[in-house]
Amino acid sequence: MSKVLITYYTRTGNTQAMAEIIADKIKNSGHDVDLKPVADVNVDSLIDYDGIVMGTPVYYGSMASEIKKLIDDSVKFHRKLDGKIGGAFSSAANVGGGNETAILDIINAMLIHGMIVQGDPKGDHYGPVAIKAPDDRAIENCERFAERFSGLLKRLK
Repeated sequence: MSKVLITYYTRTGNTQAMAEIIADKIKNSGHDVDLKPVADVNVDSLIDYDGIVMGTPVYYGSMASEIKKLIDDSVKFHRKLDGKIGGAFSSAANVGGGNETAILDIINAMLIHGMIVQGDPKGDHYGPVAIKAPDDRAIENCERFAERFSGLLKRLK
């Protein structure tokens, strides 16, 4: 059984709602899931996970500083996260709010760590996005992301 960390930052609860949907679906696929607000994540624990998913609201087209701090602190594990599965999701206040740029910022850091990130040719290509509270479309993409993430974990483990 693979061990997955899903961590997020939220102020309004929208990003947390997405994290819970993703966590439930991955857990139901047979993986051990830790769902934690980023404030509760000890950077030293990152090396204990087979998969890491990060969720953020969008601030000025990028991730929240709380998520960025975890990524910055993870530099001490350079090369030790190599081969782990990664993914990201985000929520914004409006359609042009920067969801994709925030996700890509997280993915860039994961790729530098050597993590494996899977795109989606059908759904939200980079990772699930929501405008404000997750609507039916966002929920469907969160579930699809979780299914694909779980499948990749199973294939690579």
